[in-house]
Amino acid sequence: MPGLFEWKYFSDVNLNDPFFDSLKEDYKGFDHWFSKKSSAQERALVFENDGIKAFIYLKRENVDNDFSPLTANGATLPMTPRLKIGTLKLDESIQGQRIGEGAIGVSLWYWQITGFEEVYVTVFSKHKVLINLLEKFGFVNIGNNENGEEVYIKDKRKCVSNGPYVMFPFIHSGFQYAKVIPINDFYHDKLFPYSELHNTNQYYEATAAINGITKVFIATPFKPIYYEQGTPVFIYRIHTGNGRKGYKSVITSFCTITKSIYIKKDKQELRSFEDFVNTVKNKSVFTIDELRELYNSKNVVLLEMVYNGFFGPGKNVNFNLLKQHKLFEVYPYEISYTPDEFRMILKLGGKDDRSVVAY
Repeated sequence: MPGLFEWKYFSDVNLNDPFFDSLKEDYKGFDHWFSKKSSAQERALVFENDGIKAFIYLKRENVDNDFSPLTANGATLPMTPRLKIGTLKLDESIQGQRIGEGAIGVSLWYWQITGFEEVYVTVFSKHKVLINLLEKFGFVNIGNNENGEEVYIKDKRKCVSNGPYVMFPFIHSGFQYAKVIPINDFYHDKLFPYSELHNTNQYYEATAAINGITKVFIATPFKPIYYEQGTPVFIYRIHTGNGRKGYKSVITSFCTITKSIYIKKDKQELRSFEDFVNTVKNKSVFTIDELRELYNSKNVVLLEMVYNGFFGPGKNVNFNLLKQHKLFEVYPYEISYTPDEFRMILKLGGKDDRSVVAY
């Protein structure tokens, strides 16, 4: 889908776009609120493609003397720092696409950066597709507010052990081991384009939103491999060009496995090529011709994962560093990291494991 998801000042957004008509109907004074945000030079994440298709406004609440009580079913919740997804609207034309998932993902990445325990959003019950998406990512309905909206809240402390999407953007601490997925650079950079960006987070977020956070990779290992749902994995970018591969082959990203489906095993076809293509759908970076070539491999495994984060330029963990710490002693598909080794690699990449792993 063409178009661009980018941070824009309210003052640069066309309030007269038909996209905002339903918000004006649902929220009395929406025009005035929008004008105040414009005057304050605030920004929102906006997707445009022949008009506005998505709009996200994020606000840190109960911080710096900004006290905004949160109520549900007539009761006021305890005052605590929260991220409010103040405005989240997705046009019907994109709600079923990965950009809708990406929009939720970007909001939760921002929440992760704040360090707050809670994030919430209010939505009218008629928006069924959006509510289903929120529930997929672990938002829980705690009642109605005074405007008749449903209040959906996500609490980091209460989403443990309920699956990779409910945990997102965090990784559950209860895993027994972590794995590695090796990907050649030309496929890696299509599947994880924002892990190599040399700009600020706003560019990464914009790219992430358009690409979605569910990734599908087709592995063709020489030997059968096994990845269980909920297993954390590091993404290892294999450098295929010239130069010192010990420095250019690097771990760039970390994900959580959501599905592992054997398509072929030891040359035995477990799924037809047509079923294989339908399973991959639009979440893969491979063309039909590439999928057909992969299907001819001895072992074919579809690995679906939710994208939890990346290290970033200058922080990727290269092969030489991994070898130095005895963290790359066998072929990537055969690696199993202990939880302590997993955290060591996070640290080598400049990550505080407490901001990545939920306890």
